[in-house]
Amino acid sequence: MGRHFAQIAFTPAVQAEQAALGSRDHYAKVEERGRDDSQLSTQEAAFIQARDSFTMATVSETGWPYLQHRGGPPGFVRVLDARTIGFADFSGNRQHISVGNLAMDDRVSLFFLDQANRRRLKLLGHARVVRDDPALLARLTPAGAEDIAESAVLIEVAGFDWNCPQHITPRFTAEEWAALRPG
Repeated sequence: MGRHFAQIAFTPAVQAEQAALGSRDHYAKVEERGRDDSQLSTQEAAFIQARDSFTMATVSETGWPYLQHRGGPPGFVRVLDARTIGFADFSGNRQHISVGNLAMDDRVSLFFLDQANRRRLKLLGHARVVRDDPALLARLTPAGAEDIAESAVLIEVAGFDWNCPQHITPRFTAEEWAALRPG
């Protein structure tokens, strides 16, 4: 676990639970001396860009969390540099809950999952919606989705953590399953 993720996630209430359950000493060391997770390495970048979906959490101005599944072709989330990822925001059911939440609170939590290989990456960041940059939107929009791309979402990485695979049930896309089956 990286120290930035730990410093954000381990609030005083979380630290109290860790102390009560015996893991606080370990995680206090992570907060102080954990790896630098403020920038994505090539490993995280490749993992993110190989995904065809992720889940994004935002928080409303009334304090309620909101989870939204985002999907597209593999690579629809682009790593723009070691601290920034982005994706095109597509028109969908037109509720605009996530982008509305981001207007009031830019904090997001992203969850990238590779069930076939039992790997997951949690990412915390600050997001902003960009509507006035056609070149950026074109850069983030997958081929064939130009008509449904409404805006760009850029996320500045605050920290990330790789989760253990212990409870990930292997599931496969049709393409992954076909690659596993002979002839």
